[in-house]
Amino acid sequence: MKNYILKRILMSIPLLLCISFVCFVFINLIPSDPAEVALRVRQTPIITEEAIMQVREELGLNAPFLLRYIKWLFQCLRLDFGVSYTNPARTVLGEIGRCLPATLKLAGMSLLFVVTLSLPIGFFCAVYKDSLFDRIMRGIIFMTTAMPAYWIGLLLIWLISIKLDLLPTSGGGGLKYLILPSFTVSLTYISTYIRLIRNNMLENMKEDYVLYANVRGLKQKDILRKHILKNSLHTCIVAIGMSIPQLIAGTIVVENVFAWPGIGKLCITSIFNRDYPVIQAYVLMVGTLFVVFNLIFDIIQYVSDPRLRKEVC
Repeated sequence: MKNYILKRILMSIPLLLCISFVCFVFINLIPSDPAEVALRVRQTPIITEEAIMQVREELGLNAPFLLRYIKWLFQCLRLDFGVSYTNPARTVLGEIGRCLPATLKLAGMSLLFVVTLSLPIGFFCAVYKDSLFDRIMRGIIFMTTAMPAYWIGLLLIWLISIKLDLLPTSGGGGLKYLILPSFTVSLTYISTYIRLIRNNMLENMKEDYVLYANVRGLKQKDILRKHILKNSLHTCIVAIGMSIPQLIAGTIVVENVFAWPGIGKLCITSIFNRDYPVIQAYVLMVGTLFVVFNLIFDIIQYVSDPRLRKEVC
């Protein structure tokens, strides 16, 4: 087990390095000169070549490409992502730290919706296969999977906030401000996990151990809950783990629809302001989250499923 965990950790290191390099390269391929962008963001009245050269020297843009990448990489390892072009008095880490708690709140509430809704609905869809309930849920799943998140968000604002006047349309605040955006983010994932749990349970119902459990005279509800559902959830572990960074990254559109003051809104604002250090740090953070959560839940699945341990051995 220790060898497997160590091997997975070592495999993740070059992947993280590749993500950081690609992130640095793509930001530097943008045709606009970062020094000129910084001067425009600072509202410098007259932009001269001397001013551009001075800012390039200040930002370290005159150094060779690989040297700049290595310097930036070591700064990132110390959690130093530079300063914001929009406001040089603020660090990128400070801006992310200011907005990240709101995004984590939104992602956490969305994950709660995903788990509490997809698990029972997927369970009952499998138990009552081809019933009216199953057909209705499959129809809803088909529709919600096809609808983009921003359109669902606008529909919910129109119906829940404007027509029924039950919840606020936008802004940050307490629980009532969180319900609509978190449900919007979670809806696609709820549909995915309902389908995944339903299909896994239907496959497990055909296995021999279910037949043996029935022959032994075990109660049907115990067979469904303790055996079929339990074995069906093993395959969902990695998928749920990958959903956490997806939920964090997927809030970028919804946060702007609902004016939620999170890191997604910060990223869109930085794109419009061409605040490259913030964009760079956001892309690197999201890529790192995907690698780290994939690693963690791969290890959890390996520990919890004896079949994987036999295959590795």
